[in-house]
Amino acid sequence: MSTLEFQQQLVGLRQQLYYFALSLTKDRDNALDLLQESLMRALTYRDKFQDNTNFKAWLYTIMKNTFINDHRRAKRTKALMDTVDRERDQVRRVQTPASAEASVKMSEISRSLERLDPAFRTPFTMHHEGYKYHEIADHMGIPIGTVKSRIFQARQRLMEMLSDKHINN
Repeated sequence: MSTLEFQQQLVGLRQQLYYFALSLTKDRDNALDLLQESLMRALTYRDKFQDNTNFKAWLYTIMKNTFINDHRRAKRTKALMDTVDRERDQVRRVQTPASAEASVKMSEISRSLERLDPAFRTPFTMHHEGYKYHEIADHMGIPIGTVKSRIFQARQRLMEMLSDKHINN
């Protein structure tokens, strides 16, 4: 196929490719970006097209693969950025010096936590330390539903104790 024929067929399928891109992305702007990227790849890899094969199918495959690769790249980037954000938040918490007010609040929380019944304090503390529900359930020998319930109740009781302190002061 000559370069002119290749380009004419490419332009002739542009509208159909746009609708295919729209079906993949569900967004006009993203569909246009996908179409442009797919057409660029088709032109770049023109030498890979074999004469007497289905040109339309070749283009659709390029578009589908471009969409899949972009989707995977976006997922990896999002996962990486989420990790960076978590690390940044962790560093901020570590680097933030404790104010006198924060120290007083922490001591109030610690005292309130100590006043909680161990049946509520233990699962709440373990969950706060990063244990998963099933790990807490195994450790305490109770069902996961009970663990979730006790953590919820511990939060409610702590909030109640802490709000009472601020009302009474």
